[in-house]
Parts: sequence; structure tokens; C-alpha cells
Amino acid sequence: MLPATHALLSRWTPKTQTTRAVTVAFSGQECGLVIGMLLGGVLSDHGFASGWPSVFYVFGTTGCVWSAAWFVLCYNSPSTHPRISTAEREYLQAAVGAASAERPATPWNKILTSAPLLACCVAKFAHNWGYHTVLDGLPLFYFDVLGFNMTENGFLASLPFLAACIMLVVTGWLSDWMRAPGRLSTTTVRKIFLSCGLLFPSALFILSGFFGCNRGLVVLTMILALGCAAFAWACVTVNSLDLSVTHAATLLGITNSTATVASIAAPHVFGALTFNRSTRAQWRKVFYITAAVEWFGTIVYLLFGSGEPQDWQNEEKSS
Repeated sequence: MLPATHALLSRWTPKTQTTRAVTVAFSGQECGLVIGMLLGGVLSDHGFASGWPSVFYVFGTTGCVWSAAWFVLCYNSPSTHPRISTAEREYLQAAVGAASAERPATPWNKILTSAPLLACCVAKFAHNWGYHTVLDGLPLFYFDVLGFNMTENGFLASLPFLAACIMLVVTGWLSDWMRAPGRLSTTTVRKIFLSCGLLFPSALFILSGFFGCNRGLVVLTMILALGCAAFAWACVTVNSLDLSVTHAATLLGITNSTATVASIAAPHVFGALTFNRSTRAQWRKVFYITAAVEWFGTIVYLLFGSGEPQDWQNEEKSS
């Protein structure tokens, strides 16, 4: 789904609006997590079919309904959409360009050896490590260390994602404003946002391990951490469109595959550290490791990242 989203955005979004378009689209993921955690906790405690099975029935049905709407509402490009106005179609075709009927050749060697793309892969890996520490580990941390029940857990664990949902829209707009003509370059904006989105959450993760039994302060710290992480979203999820509009879907597929390794590794790491003793001291180690990964991702992206189109994006098209 994610590469398909970028393929569509590359055909529907003017270059000056790419960040806000991507962050608004991806804010739906955070909104879904908020609803999923809230509803999942309630259904697990009070739902039909003995509780937790109702989560799968409700969410599975929602996915089917969404899929039907997607087939009805989604079109490949402005030129193929039957319901938009002529003025909107002409504006988008002038701002984005008409979609080519030819299939572009993929310069795999240049893509896989591109330093800016590899830097984005590392940054997205680091971002995803912190993200999945919260997504997968926070409910366990709240239950074992802070003592929240399932319903409280679902509500409180959803709040960081509500903050991320809101901040994604804000950071997308702010990023596009900062890189407007006469202000900062796209590369500079991407590096600033990536640094804020990884360094601030890493500091907050470390702080949360030293707040003792102050549950409210720990919850607030986690909300702030994921809200700040939205700055990195405005870099790593958009960077493939910066590097190559033509191959944006392919690039996002590559960076997302790298990031998925982090989503597998992070739960294994905090699971190994907390399996026998899920204590505050063990969770401090989890947060130290998360911070170290995020610092590494920041350094690599600052050295090698770019927000400029690469020379291989306009390779000759295959027949």
C-alpha cells in the first residue's frame, strides 16, 4: 500500500506541496492507531465473542469496507478521474505534468549505490526503531512498570499517536513553507526536520526512565516524544519523492523494507531485555539503545542525505 500511495502522490501533487500531501496521507495511519488502541482495549475487555476475538472481526470488516471505497474513489491520475472539475484537472496537469503511458526503466545499479538513498534508508531504520519501541513496547511498559489496566492502557498508549497525527499535518505544512523559493533549500529543511525528529525523542526516551513512579510525567514524555518524531516523518517519508518523482514508489519500497527490519529487531531487543524482569531499570536499557540508534541515523543522514532530484531519475524509458 505504501509504495502505491507514493506512486499516486507523484501524479497528483505539485512539487511545492509534496511534504504536506504525504504527511496528511500518512496522518491517517496515526489516526488509525489511535482508534485501534482505544477500541482494541475496550473490545478486549468488554467486546463480543469473548472479548479479544471481536477486535479482529471489527477491524477486518473495516478493512473490507475501506477496500470497496478505494476501488470506487481512487484513480491513476487527474486525466483519468471522471469527477474532478476541468479547472482542477488543468491545474494539476500543469503543476505535476501528464502521466506518461510508457513504463520507465529502473536504473537499479544507480539506485542501490545512491548515497542519499542509502542515507534515507538508515534514517528511516532509526526512525522506525523508535516508532516501534513506542508502538510495540509502550503497552507492555505501561502495564508492567506503571500498572495500568487494559482499558487505561489502550487509552494512554494511543495518546502519543494522536500527538503524531496532529503534528504530521503541522510539520508537513511547516516544511513546505520553509523550502519555498527564497527561503531554505529542500536538503537543508530535510536535515533540520530529521535531526529534530530523532534527537528530541531520543532525549525524551532517556528522561522517561528517570521519572520514578510519576505516571503522569512518563505519559506526557511519551506523548511529546512521538509528537516530536513527526518531524522525522516529514523527511523520511517524503525523501523518495525528492530524489526521484519517476521512481518514488520503488524508492519508498526500498526504504520501507529497510525500516521494516527495525520494526522486527526493536521488539526482539526490548523483549529480550524485559522477558525475565520487566522493570524500570531494564526499560532504561531499552531507551538507551533506542537513543543510540536514533543518534546514528541522524549522523548518517546529516553527512549523506539530500533533498535534490538525482541525475538517474530521468533515465531513458523502456518501450
